[in-house]
Amino acid sequence: MQLGLINSAWVQAGQPTDFGLRKTKELGFDSVDIFIDPLEADIREQMLVKRECDRLGLPIISLACVAVGLIDFNRPVRDFHLRRVDKYLDLAYAYAARNVLLVIGEYIWNREVIPPAEQWRWGVEGVRQLGERAGELDLEIVLELEPFPLSLVRDIDTMCQFLDDVNLPNVQANIDISHLVLSQVKPAELRRLKGRTGHVHISDCDGKVHGDLPPGRGVVPFRPYLEEIKALNIDGAISIELEYSPDPARIVEWVEEAYRETDKLLAEVGLRG
Repeated sequence: MQLGLINSAWVQAGQPTDFGLRKTKELGFDSVDIFIDPLEADIREQMLVKRECDRLGLPIISLACVAVGLIDFNRPVRDFHLRRVDKYLDLAYAYAARNVLLVIGEYIWNREVIPPAEQWRWGVEGVRQLGERAGELDLEIVLELEPFPLSLVRDIDTMCQFLDDVNLPNVQANIDISHLVLSQVKPAELRRLKGRTGHVHISDCDGKVHGDLPPGRGVVPFRPYLEEIKALNIDGAISIELEYSPDPARIVEWVEEAYRETDKLLAEVGLRG
């Protein structure tokens, strides 16, 4: 697999887009995932990403999209988010990316007001519609497993059920290793996602709350998860996710540490390449 970085690490530290992409390449990453909203970034910013990645020889693998409005109570809100994710698919196509990573969010009002089955149905219907559009563009949608009590997709059971209900071959799972630990998913459970996984995220955490730390800064036992991921034979990338560095002024050292430690882990299990 390729070793990538989600460029939100640089964005949240206040670094310019071109600086972040250049450093990503200099540090040795094989690829990059882009955190960008096509309704917010103007055409100049959108094309800057493409131009710089082409110049650097840094392929774009994934676009990250948080679209919790896909399960909103109000149909106009759901319809808006369908159109919004369509824009992500258009941009992913323009970037020659492989997938759009989709975060669909959580049940609202403690699952007590709206029947949970309704929100689940809205999510399935929306993702199926988007998956069909992605298929027309030869793209995949990969679903994030979120480790929170009210997340629709929060463990292997709910991931498999959601993929079954959508029932499209190009709608697949994203594996996030620290999320698996927080959701108490055992490494062997990943075998159920054989042939159903399109992308991987890696980061560390304290085992209690969401962290997105460089590997080695927390308690995640990476090796058994990486060995299971290797056995899945995924044709894609494993991307480091770093969020909200505690010292933005030292973001280069933060990313460099994450690269070094992750590269070491992947070498131990023969996963990179």
